[in-house]
Amino acid sequence: MGFKSLSSEEIATCMKVISDPTRLLMLKLVSKKKYCVCQFVDMFNASQPSISQHLKKLKEAGLVVETRKGQWRFYSLNQSSPKADLIQGVLKQLSDQDERYRSLIEKESPVDCG
Repeated sequence: MGFKSLSSEEIATCMKVISDPTRLLMLKLVSKKKYCVCQFVDMFNASQPSISQHLKKLKEAGLVVETRKGQWRFYSLNQSSPKADLIQGVLKQLSDQDERYRSLIEKESPVDCG
């Protein structure tokens, strides 16, 4: 995939969306595999409406894609987004050894919702 240049407005909007630590960590997680909302609720110890709001903002920004399986929704990184290169660059700066990221991975449970 060739590099796509973005406008200053597109970059600023994207950076604003990912400036929230929870959304940034969600992106880091979904860059590796698909996650269900219920997994995020457990991992982030947050309410389902709160998690859904974060995912809605990421989806509206075109950063994640939603896949439905029955009543369950799974999220993964939108690799075909024009912003994918920008996001990948930011995520590379977030170490897999980041304390909060590692604690989320440790709380991850197998999908039992689909």
